[in-house]
Amino acid sequence: MVAKKAAKKTVKKAAAKKTAAKKAAAGDKPAAKKSTAKKTAKKAAPAATEAARAAEQTGAPTVVAKKSASRPAAGAQATAPVPPARAAAPDELAVRPGEDPWTPEEVTEARTVLTSEILRLRTELETSGAALAGLMRDSGDGAGDDEADTGTKNITREHELALAANAQEMLEQTERALARLEAGTYGLCEICGKPIGKARMQAFPRATLCVEDKQKQERRG
Repeated sequence: MVAKKAAKKTVKKAAAKKTAAKKAAAGDKPAAKKSTAKKTAKKAAPAATEAARAAEQTGAPTVVAKKSASRPAAGAQATAPVPPARAAAPDELAVRPGEDPWTPEEVTEARTVLTSEILRLRTELETSGAALAGLMRDSGDGAGDDEADTGTKNITREHELALAANAQEMLEQTERALARLEAGTYGLCEICGKPIGKARMQAFPRATLCVEDKQKQERRG
């Protein structure tokens, strides 16, 4: 009986020792992990410091990570800059089949004629405007005029108005022709787009219609 009791006590003590050993092992594992992490961090810090010092001594550039540029939203398109207009070379101006190309001298002459015509028409419009202003003033002051004088003033005023309207139309046409000369489309019909003809352009530098379309326009009135 004494031997059995002693054996039981020995078994209980062995079991108690095993339990204590398991608890101790369980408690030691996290500590070991923390200790390992601290050691790794300590090793990494000196390594980074040494790398920075080496870069300073050797003069090697420090590489900095760049952020990727944001992409434009879907459907958005970059607008390309519009190139400036280029004046056409004289030999690029339109001519009819069988006609010689324009020469630089002929283009210069056409430009000179158009420019002088614009100045003349502007002066004519200024003169016509002053005359109309005087006629309007006289018509307001002529309360005692007879019917003949009143009729004469009305006819004169209508004539000046017609001249001013005609000069204004010619001025706009001439300015448009000069702009087309600078843009390189001089000599092309504004309606059909076909060449007007070099001979016609030299005879009427402000022409913007070919003979066929000009005749159609006149027939329509």
